[in-house]
Amino acid sequence: MPDTPITAANTISEWLAHPAGGQALRDLLAASGYGESVLAPVTRMSLQQVAAIGGGAVHPAAIEDLVRRANGGDLPDAPPGAPAEPVPAEWTERIVPGRFDGRTVVVTGAGSGIGRATASRILREGGRVVAVDIAGERLDDLAGEFPGESLVPVVADLAAPDDVDGILAAAGPRVDGLANVAGVTDDMTPLHEVSDAMWQRVMAINVDGVFRLSRAVLPGMLEAGSGAIVNVASEASFRGSAAGAAYTTSKHAVVGLTKSAAFMYARSGIRVNAVAPGPTATNIGADFSSEFGSERLMPMMALIPPIAGPAEMAASITFLLSDDATNITGAILPSDGGWSVQ
Repeated sequence: MPDTPITAANTISEWLAHPAGGQALRDLLAASGYGESVLAPVTRMSLQQVAAIGGGAVHPAAIEDLVRRANGGDLPDAPPGAPAEPVPAEWTERIVPGRFDGRTVVVTGAGSGIGRATASRILREGGRVVAVDIAGERLDDLAGEFPGESLVPVVADLAAPDDVDGILAAAGPRVDGLANVAGVTDDMTPLHEVSDAMWQRVMAINVDGVFRLSRAVLPGMLEAGSGAIVNVASEASFRGSAAGAAYTTSKHAVVGLTKSAAFMYARSGIRVNAVAPGPTATNIGADFSSEFGSERLMPMMALIPPIAGPAEMAASITFLLSDDATNITGAILPSDGGWSVQ
């Protein structure tokens, strides 16, 4: 057994520097056809945090096996207080009290990841949030954190047109802001391999859901003469090398919808912008199901900057939703650690 044990609470940098742990991790990557360069964006995160990013794609038994191999067959205890969830490094969220006082904001995908962080920040800054998610148990958890009338949870499927009516009914007569956060990724397949099912699922949520909910809230905003919509695009809306054909197309469509709406409503007091996240620690995992796609995309993954936390994306989204972004409309804000300028 190595003199210094290593656990899932150690960072990827520590794993790579560990004599036995580094070799075990490199062997695991090599077995899947990858080199250690794919770990560049997550070197500051712990092994258990990296596993959590995949939303369960990495089985706990696989992590346990890796730890045992790195420790000569033993399974050392993790240090007390080791974080279980991905957290942003070297950044502190600063709440602006009262920034959303008296405002109702609809946030989709509010049960987890960027959506939850966005809902949480708006609530803590005085707003009323209509929190939309397909997973009721996640909304229950959010409601447990924020009891009271300021949080209105709504279980809805954005791919189902009729569910939009329920969201509007829960919001009431006035919607001041809309954060279209909910989204799904694809399986990294190139155009000649994309299935109809994958294409339709990605478009239904990433494009149709954004379209229908935005269309539904706009009449009220026009009547009020004010409002803010923020759509979540992606690094894949800037380039063709960040995802598969379906996801890349969907996020380009989100940018087009954002720009069209920004132009149409610029004189009506309504601002429409988009945030384009780079790598973010969420529960949305990516499945490389295509050998062709993997061969083309994996070398680009080595260029990804360090992964950010959901609260960092929420900071960008809430800025554009707030009056701090006055005079900004039609902007596609990269929140990607500089990935888009490479």
